[in-house]
Amino acid sequence: MKKISIIVPCYNEQASVALFYEAVQQVYQTKIQPLWPQYQLEYWLIDDGSTDATLTALQKLAQTDPEHVHYVSFSRNFGKEAALYAGLQHATGDLVVVMDVDLQDPPTLLPQMISGILEEHYDVIGTKRVDRKGEPIIRSFFSNAFYGFINRISETKIERGARDYRMMTRQVVDAVLSMPEANRFSKGLFSWVGFKTKYLSYQNRDRAAGETHWSFLDLVNYSIDGIINFSDKPLAAASFLGIGAFVLAIIAMIFIVVRALVFGDVTGGWPSLVTIILMMGGLQLFCLGIVGKYISKAYLETKHRPVYISKQER
Repeated sequence: MKKISIIVPCYNEQASVALFYEAVQQVYQTKIQPLWPQYQLEYWLIDDGSTDATLTALQKLAQTDPEHVHYVSFSRNFGKEAALYAGLQHATGDLVVVMDVDLQDPPTLLPQMISGILEEHYDVIGTKRVDRKGEPIIRSFFSNAFYGFINRISETKIERGARDYRMMTRQVVDAVLSMPEANRFSKGLFSWVGFKTKYLSYQNRDRAAGETHWSFLDLVNYSIDGIINFSDKPLAAASFLGIGAFVLAIIAMIFIVVRALVFGDVTGGWPSLVTIILMMGGLQLFCLGIVGKYISKAYLETKHRPVYISKQER
């Protein structure tokens, strides 16, 4: 029998685990098994240091279906990227799928994914949302802005609206795992490795249960990590800002000298001086912040810490 491994990161998702398993099993039994009987499912559910009863739900599910359901429980919350990496490491399937447990990634697309790889000979079948109905307007705006911005400054193009939800061949998974970097941005890594890819579009869906654990600040930090990991353009921008600020300062000084010669120095020069100092200081701190972000990423990589620590596996 061949395997389809399904990787599912879970963080405080006790209410969603059973619903997810039932939904995927229904699609497997009614749509996948009749067409591709040579494939069986393998679940790898990754408990990302949950503080609720998620681990208990995973243990119960594994007892119900011990042949197909496996889990890894982290020693603490390491983040979704670490959970994805752990799932990819443990998956043994010929085809590997990454899904969210909240059912915002519709299992009904799985047959189309299998068909795309086995019959259309794609290496990756990804998914993307055609709209963001139900999301706050501000979140949708910044999400679209992020895709537009990163695709302008990075050589690695990321499909607008792309989800982590995708099916990959074993060759693609091995290529992703060959990159041992600790600071991971999976959307970028999946695009960077290349391979023949097709995207399926679908309407945005609400969560089956529970609430999202991604705050607006979390999404902003995640976006910054993506930009830092796949582009060095911010460093160039910092240099150009420094040059621009220097030119503006020269112009401002010429203006102040001319004004003093023509009209006299009625203000003593302190307002202009304070303005220039604040402008230059602000730009310097901004540029130092950009450089510092890159240095911090390089510093963390040199530590060679593991991406995650497993407390319990089955």
